[in-house]
Parts: sequence; C-alpha cells; structure tokens
Amino acid sequence: MTAAPAVALVGNPNAGKTSLFNALTGARQKVANYPGVTVERKAGVLRLPDGSSAELIDLPGAYSLDPRSPDEAVTRNVLMGRQEGETLPRAIVAVVDATNLPAQLRFVLELKMLGRPLVVALNMMDLAKRDGLTIDVPALERELGVPVVPTVAVRRRGLDDLGQKVLPLLTKIEAASASREPQDMRSLQRRARQIADAVVTGGHQAGGLTRRIDRVVLHPVAGPLILAAVLFFMFQAVFAWAEAPMAWIEGLIAVLQGAASNILPAGFLRNLINEGLLAGVGAVIVFLPQIVILFAFILVLEQSGYMTRAAFLMDRLMASVGLSGRAFIPLLSSFACAIPGIMATRTIADPRDRLTTILIAPLMTCSARLPVYAVIIAAFIPDRPVGFANLQGLVLFGLYAFGVVGALLAALALRSTVTKGKHSGFLMEMPKYQWPAIRDLGIGIWQRAWAFLRRAGTIILASTIVLWAFASFPRAPEGVSQVDYSIAGRIGTGLEHVFAPIGFNKEISIALVPGMAAREVAVAALGTVYAIDAEEEDVLQGQLVDRLRNAWPLPTALAFLAWFVFAPQCISTFAVTRRETNGYKWPIFMFAYLFAMAYVGAGITYWTARWALGA
Repeated sequence: MTAAPAVALVGNPNAGKTSLFNALTGARQKVANYPGVTVERKAGVLRLPDGSSAELIDLPGAYSLDPRSPDEAVTRNVLMGRQEGETLPRAIVAVVDATNLPAQLRFVLELKMLGRPLVVALNMMDLAKRDGLTIDVPALERELGVPVVPTVAVRRRGLDDLGQKVLPLLTKIEAASASREPQDMRSLQRRARQIADAVVTGGHQAGGLTRRIDRVVLHPVAGPLILAAVLFFMFQAVFAWAEAPMAWIEGLIAVLQGAASNILPAGFLRNLINEGLLAGVGAVIVFLPQIVILFAFILVLEQSGYMTRAAFLMDRLMASVGLSGRAFIPLLSSFACAIPGIMATRTIADPRDRLTTILIAPLMTCSARLPVYAVIIAAFIPDRPVGFANLQGLVLFGLYAFGVVGALLAALALRSTVTKGKHSGFLMEMPKYQWPAIRDLGIGIWQRAWAFLRRAGTIILASTIVLWAFASFPRAPEGVSQVDYSIAGRIGTGLEHVFAPIGFNKEISIALVPGMAAREVAVAALGTVYAIDAEEEDVLQGQLVDRLRNAWPLPTALAFLAWFVFAPQCISTFAVTRRETNGYKWPIFMFAYLFAMAYVGAGITYWTARWALGA
C-alpha cells in the first residue's frame, strides 16, 4: 500500500493558516511533536476531488526560510527534506493574507525558489473586500507564475477550487530533494511590493475598520481598562456559567456511586470504585465546564485578533521587568497550560528573554489549578454579590492577578541576576480583526477538553488508584482511623512536620505528593483521603466541598490557595523545560525557587489570616 503524498501548508503567522487547515481536514487530525524537538506536528487527511487523499501538514508560521526561532527552523527543514522522521512534501500550499499582500508575497517568492510544486491560497478575501481592496487574481497568477486560489477559510469558501489546483501538482513530478541558495531579502521585498502594486487597487481604504477599532483598544488609557474588563468578565463567567453543568456532573457521579453500591457487594472492589475512582477522579472531572469556558475565551481572543493587541498593551509593563511584549502571549497561553506556554516561547528571539519567560510561565495560573481554586473557593468563600460582580468570581480573579504579579516580580529578580542582559525591542505584526469561526472554536475546545479528560483517565486515574491503595492498606483495627494507620497516613505524618508551620494538616501533606504528577490530582487525592474514613452514606451523599468546610480552619484554606498560586508545577512541565533548555540545570532551579515562593507565600497568608481572625 502506497503512503499518501504529503502536502505542506505554510504561511506567515496570522494569515489564517490554521483556519484553512481545520476547514480542509475537519476532525481528521493528529497532533504530536517532531522527533527531538518540542515543536508541534499537526497533520490531517486532505480529501482530493478524484476521491484520493493526501496528508496535509500544518507547519509552524514563518516569515522566512532563514530561521530566527525553532518554529521557523522546523518549517525550513520540512520544506527542504531535512527534518527527522518527515518525508519531503510533494507540494506546498502557501497561505497568504489578502489584506496584506506587500508583506506576505516576499515569503511566497522565497518558497517559489525552492523549485517545488506550489499553489497560493489567497485567504481572507472577505476581509479584503470589507477593507475596500480589489485584487486581480489572474494578474497575480501571471506575476507569480503559480496557481492562485481565493479562499475564505472561516466560511469554507474556495476549498474545492484549492483541491482542484493541488491534485495535478501531486502527480507532476516525483518527490526529489529541495535546495535553496541564499536570497537577497531586500530585492525579494521590492519585488513583492511591485507585484502588490500591480494587482491591488483601493489600498487607500485598507484596514479602515481595524484602524478605527485600534484607536480605542490601543489607547494608552482606554486600552488597559478594556483589557482588564475583558479578563475580569472571563473569570466571572468561569464561575457563573459553569454552575449548572457542574451540578449535572456531580449528580451523575452520585448516581454512579449509588449504582456501584447497589450492584457490588461490600469489599475491595466497591471501595475502590466509590472511594478511589469516583470520589477521586470525579472530584476533578466536575470542573471540566470551567476549564472549557476558560479555553473558549482564550481561543476567541486569539482568533479575533485581540490577543496580539493585548501583548502590545502589556509591552510597557513587561519592559519594566526586563521583558518585551512578545513574552505576553506565551504567558497568557500558560493560563491554559504551562506546557504550550513554554513551547510558545520559541517565537522569542532573545535567548535571555526566552529563558526568563520559560522560568516564570508556571506562575501563570494554568487550568490544572482551576479545580483546586474552585473547590476551596466554593467551600470557604460565600456565594454573594459584591456590586455588579460575584464574590467568588472576584476571589478567583484575585488569585489569577496574584499569579501575574508573582510572575512579574520573579521576572524582575531573574533579569537582575541569573538572566541579566540587555532588554530587547518588541516588533509584532497586528492581524486584522475578524469574527472567530465556530468550526475552529469547536475543534479547539474539543481538543483541549479531550486532553483534560485523557489526563483524568491516565495520570489522575493512576495516581488516584495508587493513593487509594496507600491509604487503604494495611487495614486499621476497629476504632482506629484508616487514613492514620495506612502507608499514606504514615508518610503524611512525616511530611506534616515540614508543612505544619504554614498551617497544612496531614491530609494536605498527603495530597501534595501525588499533586506533583498533575495539579488536579491534589483535588482527587483530597477526595480519596476524606472518602476513606467517611461512612458509606457520607461518601455517596457528601461532596468534597462540604468535607473541607467542616475539616479546615479558614487560615489553612487561604494558605492552601496561596501555595497553589506559586506551587512548583507538574512533572510534565519540568520535562518540557528540560527539553527546551537542553539540560537539568534550569528545571531544578525552577523547582527550587517556586517551592520557596510557595512556602513563604502560604506561611505569610496563614499567619496573617490567624492574626486577622484573632486565632
């Protein structure tokens, strides 16, 4: 059986490449990493007009084949057949932003010089029309000497025509090695401008709507206020909108626990399912709606074009701690997960800026912390309005803000010491505003939700089973606490001496250990530990929120929140940091300074709360 030919999808950042990839492949996608690097490899099945198919490879965005970052190096290597584990693409589809031809055509001219079959997808034609631009497509084809297909990826327009143009390219020649001579970038840019001037009319109106919006959102006073309002609304929505679906999931877990009790006889298996799997893993899965809402907001900000404006607004604040606004996007991505945030630092050219951003990325509150915050806030913070806002949402917003402040202070300290160096400038192209595509949003949310559920079904499940076993054996004599008598309890007793000065009890000390596998596991661990010593009817009817409310004093709960604002990240984060920094030095340094910040922060919070409450 002959392998499907490979087609490379390339283009500048913000040209709509990912939207076109999603439109062409739908759910027929596979995501992995290239061998030896942490650059993401995304491939999908491209259906062709004759019924055959090709493998469409979505390469990282690039401005040139002379790489300035690991992302651009992978794109160059794949197109030239140098990437380990990747065959030379049979054809190239270059995605071009129709609203910005003078800047985008230089890369197309560079790609053409590779001598590979090439077709241009002239994307965002609807935005070009909106901005008053008229593009002579036949003239552009003649100037470039390659097929040009107008497309609107978010509306699925031009996809069939693109397939018709790609099909003959796959059979024109056999795949051969690609080569490239050094190019004069200035002459290519002059030629790109000449072509754009020859085929585009109405340029005086280009970007009119974008400029009018930017006058407001990039205003030195209104801009930061709008950004703060957007983030504030996002965190309020995470609590308010998720309340009903979370209740549904809690109800389903209770039904499953009841069914297990009715079907299975008392003993090992029933305890494992009710106290271990459902009480532990269920305590994490219940927060899936909040995570989905958070991801949805981040995707909307990215696809609408606002995320880049947020980076621009943050440049002055970033500069005050020795970073550039370019670091803001990896840091904001870390709100979803520190791993893609750390990987996104590959777009930062300055090595010291990049290292500093990697080291502070775990301080941004990732979605794995959200279950921890949510369960403690629900247990100890009253659900009452404060003006037009909700107190629980305000506290959540404050925790995210503390993480940001902690990251900025850490960056200032790092740039003054271990990553000391000259501040680099900030230059970033502003994409046009556009409505997010529902299809792209759906695919993005599904991929991230499935990744969370996969973690719940693997790392969290395995950790919960191990913890349940450690907390269930050896069996305690009658009248003795099972958790205290168990292996886990004895480990917790030892760790309690370390964490008692900051207000942590034995159960918290036990939960922190498996929490190193994934932050969400801390919630699962607490659910399991408190379920083991509870009566069966309490396991079936009670919730972790109620158990914590009755077991912890308020200063301990607040200290626990403070710990997770700064806490060392999961094992996966340290692994990707090791790969990105090519060694163990910086991951070890990261763990040490985060542990110190978490311990000191939790201790200050605990003793301040005790003093304020007169305890």
